[in-house]
Amino acid sequence: MTPRRRKPAGGRGAQRNEAARLTSELERAGFSRKQVGEILGRNPSLVSQFFTKNKGASMVEALRAVVQEVQAGGPRDLASLKALAAGHVQPRLNREGYKARVRGKTRVRAERMVKDAKGKPVIGADGKPLKAWSSSLAKAGKQHIASGAGRLRPVVDDAAANGGKIAFTVRARKGSFKHDAGRRADSPGVRRNVVQRRDGTEERAYADNRGGPGTGEEGFDGAEFKALVDAAGGDVAAAVQKWLVDTDKIEPGTPIVGLEIRAWKPQD
Repeated sequence: MTPRRRKPAGGRGAQRNEAARLTSELERAGFSRKQVGEILGRNPSLVSQFFTKNKGASMVEALRAVVQEVQAGGPRDLASLKALAAGHVQPRLNREGYKARVRGKTRVRAERMVKDAKGKPVIGADGKPLKAWSSSLAKAGKQHIASGAGRLRPVVDDAAANGGKIAFTVRARKGSFKHDAGRRADSPGVRRNVVQRRDGTEERAYADNRGGPGTGEEGFDGAEFKALVDAAGGDVAAAVQKWLVDTDKIEPGTPIVGLEIRAWKPQD
């Protein structure tokens, strides 16, 4: 009779990959797997697959950067950590070597705990820690934009109600933009890399970076941006399109085929 094969000592935990190990570090620091997913800009189910299906190799550098930031006592709010991770996430490639299409959430809203002067969580009347809005993000494609892009409006409302900032990424026909990619006249200090699509469109990001390169993503004032949206009948895509035309960044009548709205609460 063939002897039974012994399982390696240490059990499943000993076989964890680097992504799972770093996620465990963040869990010990008080983050949930859902929050780790938000930081990485991915669905929380993918984070669970770090442990169950050995996935996450493309996320290791981002996770390592976040763990180092947390252990060094840096900002712990999700908006700041998400911005940090975004610069380290390696895109997954398909068999042909092109960037793979990864399905993500079309709308994300994050909150953070309210703390007192001593850094302790403030407890509400229900006995639970009070939470305050920290960031929101929503995306809309061509079809959703044509129907009014309703999922974008709550992001604007969050920013306006909480003194937040707004930035957005526009996808439109490549030849419709009036300035070369990266020009100060187009989007000073914001995401110098322009994403070009194989269908002849490209993505460009905009924020109110009057300070220019090196000042960070200053963002549009939430209340002022909401006024633009209200003037467009509540249609965020129409408001963005009008702003692009009025600031001489895009040809009049150019259809927007993709739009991402980001809002965040500036650090005090």
